[in-house]
Amino acid sequence: MNFVSINPATGLQIGRYRRSTPAEVESALARAGRAFRGWSGLPASGRARCIRAVGRALRRGIGDLAAIATGEMGKPLAEARAEVEKCARLCDYYARHAPGFLADERPPGAPGGASVHFEPLGAVLAIMPWNFPYWQVLRAAIPILAAGNVVVLKHSPNVQGCAIALEELLSSAGLPPGVFQNLRLPNEHVPAVIADDRIRGITLTGSARAGRSVGALAGRAMKKAVFELGGSDAYVILQDADLDLAAEICAASRLINCGQSCVAAKRFIVVRAVRRDFERRFAARLAARPVGDPRAPSTMVGPMARSDLRDRLDRQVRASIRAGARALLGGGPIPGPGFYYEPTLLTDVACGMPAYSQELFGPVAAVIVAANEEAAVAVANDSPYGLGAGVFSRDRGRAREIARRLEAGCVSINDFVRSDPSLPFGGVKLSGHGRELGSFGLREFVNIKVLSGS
Repeated sequence: MNFVSINPATGLQIGRYRRSTPAEVESALARAGRAFRGWSGLPASGRARCIRAVGRALRRGIGDLAAIATGEMGKPLAEARAEVEKCARLCDYYARHAPGFLADERPPGAPGGASVHFEPLGAVLAIMPWNFPYWQVLRAAIPILAAGNVVVLKHSPNVQGCAIALEELLSSAGLPPGVFQNLRLPNEHVPAVIADDRIRGITLTGSARAGRSVGALAGRAMKKAVFELGGSDAYVILQDADLDLAAEICAASRLINCGQSCVAAKRFIVVRAVRRDFERRFAARLAARPVGDPRAPSTMVGPMARSDLRDRLDRQVRASIRAGARALLGGGPIPGPGFYYEPTLLTDVACGMPAYSQELFGPVAAVIVAANEEAAVAVANDSPYGLGAGVFSRDRGRAREIARRLEAGCVSINDFVRSDPSLPFGGVKLSGHGRELGSFGLREFVNIKVLSGS
């Protein structure tokens, strides 16, 4: 059976890719083992030069790469170009800072002659999703490569064009053969790859269900794993918030990538005193973002990536409405070709509804009313997820106090959460464990070795 790419703006097939055979998987793992010996033997500065070259190649290829992503998963072209540029900035960051992050250390108070060294592990399997087909891959892969490991990619079946383009780009930028490889791997073949002794670590971005499955396999094989498993991010709007700013930022965060972002705002917890004013402003900002052909410059919201994802989102919306939620805006699929869904604003969302407790992976915002800020914090933390969160208040000190009480890996004040190459990224609870990016992400897949004695 082949992997198939469907253009979500039209519903038409645009690509067909043969799955990797068992012989090809074996060949790739053997090649990764050989490549690791050479790549890990380079000084960190030598690997940094290769990574800097990848950044230059990304900028040269930004137009072609963006067009592939737009065609395969429906991302508006401007967002696709921004994604590729962000990947290039990531390469710039690690090319500059990775050698310092990997330098030997002597911790304060350590015995004389003792030092800490950071050594690569080997081949890391990267299991990646479709929603940011370049950023998700390179966010994990670039620090892994900078540390001296090699990467075997298992990308989502519906974005194999992006995966192939990325593999070709890294090769053309000068990475040695076998250092970064894409396997067109069906899910049923993943357990055998995880169990293979040549794979020394696993990084996964995906659902909590996938995390549980892969985590069990990694645990059985005693292999290090990092999981980023999505979220249902809560943005808390306090009584003294700038409501125009909050509405604009919340709309931007909710509708980026058609709402298909693990760290997008999803639950909007507003103090009752300003509930009506916020809802009116928020609905207007959501409605003002043009939906349409992702190739058109004016489009801000494209289609959802697949028909099954749209169907699931619609079931969650309908179940929430049956349970008492009200749709102030939108509420269903957009008729016609492609997998479009109306930007939707649900209010009167309460415990027990899908919009309250589940991740809504699409352009649907859920407003939850809280009596006061104490109640708002409690509702924000009443979630199985803990990836990102936001607080809106004119009192920055008070906002920071609230932010410290939110159970999340990243909290923004009067802004939306976004990842940055210099800062650790990840979550708690069902949002996963481990961190990507920054010095923390670089050191996830290394042997932290102590040398002591004279």
